[in-house]
Amino acid sequence: MRPRDLAPSRCLLVLSALLLAGALGAAEPAAQASAQKIGRPVRVVSLSFSGRSLADIAEVVDREGTKGVDLFLLPETWRGQKDSPETLDGPTVTAMGALAKKHSTYLVCPIDRQDGARRLNTAVLIDRAGKIAGVYDKVYPYWSEFELKPPVEPGHEARVFQTEFGKLGLAICFDVNFPEVWQRLADQGAELVVWPSAYSAGTSLQAHALNHHFYIVSSTQTRDCLVYDITGEELLYEKSADLNVSRITLDLDRGIYHENFNISKRDKLLKEHGDAVKQAKWLDREQWFVLQATRPGVSARALAKQYGLEELRDYLTRSRREIDQRREPPKRDPTPQTHP
Repeated sequence: MRPRDLAPSRCLLVLSALLLAGALGAAEPAAQASAQKIGRPVRVVSLSFSGRSLADIAEVVDREGTKGVDLFLLPETWRGQKDSPETLDGPTVTAMGALAKKHSTYLVCPIDRQDGARRLNTAVLIDRAGKIAGVYDKVYPYWSEFELKPPVEPGHEARVFQTEFGKLGLAICFDVNFPEVWQRLADQGAELVVWPSAYSAGTSLQAHALNHHFYIVSSTQTRDCLVYDITGEELLYEKSADLNVSRITLDLDRGIYHENFNISKRDKLLKEHGDAVKQAKWLDREQWFVLQATRPGVSARALAKQYGLEELRDYLTRSRREIDQRREPPKRDPTPQTHP
């Protein structure tokens, strides 16, 4: 963590320019873009860095935004946690909100947040209009955060937010070590989870993608970016000596299925709609397969549901519930226990 290093005069100039640009006109929303999109693509840009000012990062976001982005990610508390925390209407969220509006993009902006007398490690989700669409407070702060004055308070719940491209979940840094956070994101239907962090985590993240079948994208202070597929496969790893900029497009319409009870339904679907949907992956040892649309205007997941295929996450959730219902309660030993 580092103290804020923003030059106030430069910040005001940059922020004024961004607000003016946003007022003059935002980019066309993704929902109004070309109808020729295949599947449900989301264009993600992850910025990973440490020790950069608000003005520096605003310039990078502004430059990258001209290339077309649906979602920007910034690292955990990238402005630092040593000075006084800031509110949701402070300079960081205000500047990023202006950029989100200008480029018609969502943006995840983590801050060291003040909420009344409380201090929280927060990821702020900003929508395409530059408004706050959601707030996630880190459920498991790291130990050093309790030593700050005032200390960081733990959040209470994992959060998933609906966007027009899909269901977006948020988790932060030390959260990676606690499976219940990721289970809760899955329970709420997360399709993509973004993870701002101070460090990389590596296969710890991969385990959650593998177990819950959502995409995971990271943004770190260690200047690297990891992206994991719904199968748990590593799709991308990039690291830079200074500021790392990673761009990737993810199709949230891809669906993953177990072969149990699904093979004949899959075969019928592919026979009747092979011109619109394909089996993109077959994982032989896991007995999983992935379906993906190949033609604009077609949803592979919606079509699979129409043919009665059950997605893997739903299959496992239903199996757990129904098997637990069949489980007899444990029998109690009626013999009194004596203790020395």
